[in-house]
Amino acid sequence: MLIYEYLPHELARLGVVASAAGLDRHHVDAQVRLARERADKARTALPEPHHLSELYIAQTRCLQWERIADLMAKEQMAAYTPSRDVRAVRYEQQRLQRLMVDVAEAERSGVRSPEICRHRVYRVDARPTAGCPIPDTPAPVVHLMAASADEAAERAWALHGKDGGLYQGGSYRIASVEQVLPEPGEIF
Repeated sequence: MLIYEYLPHELARLGVVASAAGLDRHHVDAQVRLARERADKARTALPEPHHLSELYIAQTRCLQWERIADLMAKEQMAAYTPSRDVRAVRYEQQRLQRLMVDVAEAERSGVRSPEICRHRVYRVDARPTAGCPIPDTPAPVVHLMAASADEAAERAWALHGKDGGLYQGGSYRIASVEQVLPEPGEIF
């Protein structure tokens, strides 16, 4: 039984909270504008086959930046301080509670030492192969949780590389795998 230390929405929220720490209202407002632009761009992209998608990540991050901007205005904060953000503190408490419940559930089901995995979210891009019957078709993109970029590529191929799958039985190849959550520079 896999127990994730962080779920995708937790990674997105915590990344924004960590990035906002110490920023003044002007810088937070700039991040809100960037987050809205990213969410708008994601809305116009091709839909992905899973709930975990660029749109989901962009919207989650945008909502978090907007929430922090509203909090700073309401509380008249000169700089964002996560410890003064009741909701951010509650999010972390909820994450820890979820972990305890998941571990207890695993132990009840007979797992002696449940493993808590620190997976990341990866964006897997595919490109058409030379023999692709429809070469102008937009390349599929998927977002997956995995322990490494290699594992993300393997999972994407296992899920979508079959005949009739997203990669249309070999008409596409995986071109790149990029870690998107946590974003570069975010450390927890």
